[in-house]
Amino acid sequence: MHLRNFILFSNIDSFRFALGIVEQEGGQDNVGDSLLLLIAKGDGQAMKRCIDLYGPLVWSIVCHRIRDRNDAEEACQEIFTEIWQKAGSYKPEIARETTFIGMIARRRSIDWQRKQSRLPLLTELESAPEVSSSIPLAGTNLDRELLWKALEQLPEKTRDLFTLHFVKGMTHEEIVNETGLPLGTVKTRLRRGLIDARKLLKDFAETEVSKV
Repeated sequence: MHLRNFILFSNIDSFRFALGIVEQEGGQDNVGDSLLLLIAKGDGQAMKRCIDLYGPLVWSIVCHRIRDRNDAEEACQEIFTEIWQKAGSYKPEIARETTFIGMIARRRSIDWQRKQSRLPLLTELESAPEVSSSIPLAGTNLDRELLWKALEQLPEKTRDLFTLHFVKGMTHEEIVNETGLPLGTVKTRLRRGLIDARKLLKDFAETEVSKV
């Protein structure tokens, strides 16, 4: 699939997360609609909805502490596994779902960060992807046309890597095998591409607002 079609017509949650665009914290305050209470009963569909709803929140919390994308994704998987296991301990009369899930995400992120800090540094800082913070201006209503307008300004080589990573779902190592590029180059180009895309998107969005 072409990158443009992916951006305009497909599920772009992974790309949105990578850009740092997160949904506004909200969640379901109605106890009767609590996803965690359903998850505690073993409801798999509720767990899927939980991931869809709170994925951006968990991702943003994780990325404040974990720089490497692969590590961040693994940490998120561990967090949602723990949410599945501990949903039964959730007390809606004490805390909102966002608070409960955020607490697990922060604790697990800190534990992961401490564990990684005890390991030898095997890669240079330059090769580690930078994690961007959230973009309040985009919120939950990301304009896909505006996003593609921003991506069109990036070098073709960067867009090609985006296609391999986000559209085809390739890992950094698989991209290395596909393109023959050094691992550090792949990570650096993806990182810089996301930084540039985020800045362009912000600039375009501000321009659109000024026209109103």
